[in-house]
Amino acid sequence: MPQDDSPPTSLDPQEKRDARRRESPSAAVVYEAIRGEAENELSRPLVALAWSALAAGLSMGFSFIAQALLYSYSGDVAWRPIVSSFGYSVGFLFVILGRQQLFTENTLTPVLEVLRVRDLATTLGTLKLWAVVLCFNMLGTAVFALVLTQFDLLAPKIDEALEAIAAREYGHDFGTMFVRAIFAGWLVALMVWLMPFAESARVGVIILVTFVIGLAHFPHIIAGSVAALYGVFQGPHGFGDFLFGFFAPTLLGNMVGGIMLVAAINYAQVSYSKPEAGG
Repeated sequence: MPQDDSPPTSLDPQEKRDARRRESPSAAVVYEAIRGEAENELSRPLVALAWSALAAGLSMGFSFIAQALLYSYSGDVAWRPIVSSFGYSVGFLFVILGRQQLFTENTLTPVLEVLRVRDLATTLGTLKLWAVVLCFNMLGTAVFALVLTQFDLLAPKIDEALEAIAAREYGHDFGTMFVRAIFAGWLVALMVWLMPFAESARVGVIILVTFVIGLAHFPHIIAGSVAALYGVFQGPHGFGDFLFGFFAPTLLGNMVGGIMLVAAINYAQVSYSKPEAGG
């Protein structure tokens, strides 16, 4: 039987465009999309960043409440942590889908621009952005935690769940908290890296990544601060415990995870994959 050696049917221009749309975007395309967001963030007025960061700090408080509700109503069962950890995703959904400013997101995007431009103005702009966003994120978390302790907003058994969740933010030494926080910063920054082309799967990506952070109890500087400050305002812990037992190691670890393990590595991946000029 004779073999058919004729070439495969060629695609028309429309079919070629359809094929390109179905390709996964390259690392360079993802990098450029995130870098463009970084330029926009660095050009925003500091006042606008401050209000957005304050809103994000307040919104993250709902992760604390949602965890407590699920923790309380799921009962004393072995799979209680699995159920309650889904509540951890609530605040992140509000913040990310609402385009509010969260500090751990900004450990990724501006760093890409700093690595690309490498000038003093961009570096100083990034430091200002970090300072404003972190301060107003923390202000929002402090206000939310204070309101929870001063007003009877929830049922007594929910308050007991809040106290149990707050206690989990303490109890580890500085080094352990620092290493655990690296993983939280890494996961959040990876989530940001995935978002530009997640399209209809954005909600799923947010829930999946933040669920892992919550279930593993990797400390997150903003989400965890609501619970940690609740423990301070409620009485079991002092401000020194918060500052040196939670805030400092978590902040440093989140920044290392976000900057070094994602921004720098993914920047290097794109930078070294570019073809040499004239090659």
